Amino acid sequence: MSKSFFKVIAVAAAGFAAGILLAPKSGEETRKDIKSKARDAKKYTEDKAALAKEISVEGLETVKTGAKQASNEATDFAKSTKASAKVVAKEATKLGAEAKTRTKRVVKDAKQTVKQVKKDAKTHIG
Repeated sequence: MSKSFFKVIAVAAAGFAAGILLAPKSGEETRKDIKSKARDAKKYTEDKAALAKEISVEGLETVKTGAKQASNEATDFAKSTKASAKVVAKEATKLGAEAKTRTKRVVKDAKQTVKQVKKDAKTHIG
C-alpha cells in the first residue's frame, strides 16, 4: 500500500484518540469505547489481511497455471521442431545424393564432349 494511505490511517487514528480522550465521558465509558474501536480496527485489519491472502493465493495459482501452459507449449514446440529437423535432414540427405549422381553424370558427359571435340579437332585440323 502507498505511504499516503498509511498517513491517512495514522491521522485518522490520532484524531480518533484525541476525540475519545477529550470527550466528556467517564473513564469507564472511554475505556469501553477504546476497546470497542480497537476490536473494530482489529477485525477490519484481519478481514483485509484475509482478503490480501486470498488474492495472493489466486494470483499464485494464475501464475502457476500460466507457467505450466507456457512450459507445455515450449515442450510441444521443441518436439515439433525436432520432428521438422529430422524431415529436413532426411530430405537434405536425399537431395545431396541426387546432386552427387547428377554431378557424376555431368562430369561424364563433359569428358565425352571433350574427347569428341579433340577427335573432331584432329580430323579437321590435321
